[in-house]
Amino acid sequence: MTIKDETEAFDYGAPAALFMPKRKGGFRRPLGYRRFATAAEAIRFAIEDFPAMHTLGAWMQIGEERFDRDYIQRLYDSSDYPLQRLSSDERNS
Repeated sequence: MTIKDETEAFDYGAPAALFMPKRKGGFRRPLGYRRFATAAEAIRFAIEDFPAMHTLGAWMQIGEERFDRDYIQRLYDSSDYPLQRLSSDERNS
């Protein structure tokens, strides 16, 4: 299955949870998780509002399926992603 095939069948409207792992060093407190009404909103938060996702290893869960940070990025970059994206410049500022 190609990346495009994988993302074509993805349900961006499904409820999702975004999990952030324990912080490295320091107090070792978990960052926790956030629930989202739709996977599209969880993906947008992970990419646009939580850029440390890549270094901290966050992942998303929909039902029993888990999606790692690389897959979340591919879903965000997919032409099927239903929400308006920030430009690269807006994300980096």
